[in-house]
Amino acid sequence: MNIGLLGGVFDPPHVGHVMIAQQVLDFGGADEVWFVPNYLTSFQKPTASSSDRLAMTKMINLPGTRVSTLEIDNRLNGWTINLLPFLSKDHEYVFIIGSDQLATFHLWGRWQELLKKIPFLVFPRYGYPNDPLHENMRVISDESLLATNISSTKIRERVKRGLSIAPFVPKGVEEYIQAHGLYR
Repeated sequence: MNIGLLGGVFDPPHVGHVMIAQQVLDFGGADEVWFVPNYLTSFQKPTASSSDRLAMTKMINLPGTRVSTLEIDNRLNGWTINLLPFLSKDHEYVFIIGSDQLATFHLWGRWQELLKKIPFLVFPRYGYPNDPLHENMRVISDESLLATNISSTKIRERVKRGLSIAPFVPKGVEEYIQAHGLYR
């Protein structure tokens, strides 16, 4: 199988993640997309615990996707290259990133080695250029592709302000956030 790995903090997961996964299934050549929540991250300190972020990510109900707990189970440090040894050799993989990650990709841990070990599929994000592209990266494109500008940061800001996030997150995530007092 061709597996698209959509890694991230998912703090919280939102419909932008779902849109990306669906379009990678539609236009990116993936047979399945795996959401891979980070245990830790190199770039931002998650607001919610890994168990809360995992629970919310599991609320994504999209055919052709599943949630992988490899990063959390193995307590990885957020460097994508450290995930690779835990992937089954029975599949082909592509790592999915948004174009908003391209400008800082050179800050990823062992990024040059990473590019040699796994291809990257870049999803266009509204307001972010599709460059710089490195070797072993390609931009997903199709005339029916819908770019997204929904972000977890904006979702957390809405929660802090007491605004509804129901249209922007998978069913159940808003209730989970309220029940667990997250992002206040």
